[in-house]
Amino acid sequence: MEAAEKLSVTVTPAMARMIREKVEDGSYGSASEVIRAALRAFQREEDEHAERMASIRARVKASLEDKRPNLSGEEVRTHLQGLFAGYSSPGDDSAA
Repeated sequence: MEAAEKLSVTVTPAMARMIREKVEDGSYGSASEVIRAALRAFQREEDEHAERMASIRARVKASLEDKRPNLSGEEVRTHLQGLFAGYSSPGDDSAA
């Protein structure tokens, strides 16, 4: 295990109260354990955020590198209406 380093931190009264309550109710053995657990949760959150950002960047990159032709919204709508019209039966006005 890595050697511990002692730090002094300043927290709000509400945070100090929460830390004391967690120790007093037996959830943690000391204020240091509460802070270490909070830092581990913070690190997990940071890691998850980094993974989400990497995923978003990869999707944007794939989109930018996509060689398929760009279509306007109107072109897509027209194409879909044509496809839908091909599936409608004669006299069926549900497509209207």
